[in-house]
Amino acid sequence: MLKVGIVGCGNIFTMHATSCDHLKNATLVGVCDIKKDRADAAAKKYNVPAYYDYKELIDPEKIDVVHVCVPHYLHPVISRYALEHGVHVLCEKPMSIDYEDGEANVRLAEERDLRYGIIFQCRYNETSKLIRENLKNGKLGKIISARCTLTWSRSDDYYSQSDWKGTWDKEGGGVIIDQAIHSLDLANWFIDSEPVEVQAHIANRNHSIMKVEDTCEGLVRYKNGTMLSFWAMNNYGCDEPIEIRLYCENGKAVMSYDDARIELNDGTVLTTQTQTDGIEYEGGKDYWGFQHIREIADFYAAVEEGREPTISGREALKIQKLICAIYESGKSGKTVTL
Repeated sequence: MLKVGIVGCGNIFTMHATSCDHLKNATLVGVCDIKKDRADAAAKKYNVPAYYDYKELIDPEKIDVVHVCVPHYLHPVISRYALEHGVHVLCEKPMSIDYEDGEANVRLAEERDLRYGIIFQCRYNETSKLIRENLKNGKLGKIISARCTLTWSRSDDYYSQSDWKGTWDKEGGGVIIDQAIHSLDLANWFIDSEPVEVQAHIANRNHSIMKVEDTCEGLVRYKNGTMLSFWAMNNYGCDEPIEIRLYCENGKAVMSYDDARIELNDGTVLTTQTQTDGIEYEGGKDYWGFQHIREIADFYAAVEEGREPTISGREALKIQKLICAIYESGKSGKTVTL
């Protein structure tokens, strides 16, 4: 039975705590938040001790695994402390704000033979898996061109309710690193090649209380010749479904998080919809998806089996590198060569 601790009892906490509560090979033994009321409420709900300093919770005598669910700038800090103290780490996305901190923690985890995973739960959707499977088995053939779009709504009120969102130093950006990172990760995962050139433009078009981007568009060129075009903005009136489109040698694929459709050139049509596991996440939001438990289950199994988790820190470095290149290009106005 793995002893689990969670650092951060904010909005995303429920996805991790509920998942742990439903998995039979782990037990939650402590929660932590610098906001005492949050920590106390979470501790009372799960009948575990509350901590207000992550260093007091991250003690290898107390826990085997720590979930890191804090503001972005603290992800690499707390992850590193845990790894240095012999504790396996499962961290919410992004692994860090910059690339170097994430890479350093990957090296540390590998040196210490510890599991280090990053949450990208949308890879576990049936929609994502259908497209990935038909790329890997060759039915779709090579991706020639791809595009992903995200048009969501995040008002100034949304940013005013947080003491870290919408900041360069604490969140690391806006619509790209917070909302569009999942769809960009899926597109990057589907293409499965090294990005070699990134062009991007970022702007804040509609927000007065934050300085990060609310709009970004760009083009990524890959080593295998694929081009990925993307557009993300959070100035729409509602959260429309994200869309990823792939134009391939043998057909086309289109997906949102909820639906996917593949049309092969031979007339074959494949479709699927994302299924939930019947678990209710109190306070969970639909746009998070409901597949945290699948990735968390894989991570716990990786700890028990002594293998790398499916979405390891090294795997997450791929999207981290791309996100950082998008920001570098957007801020400088220049093409970034990787």
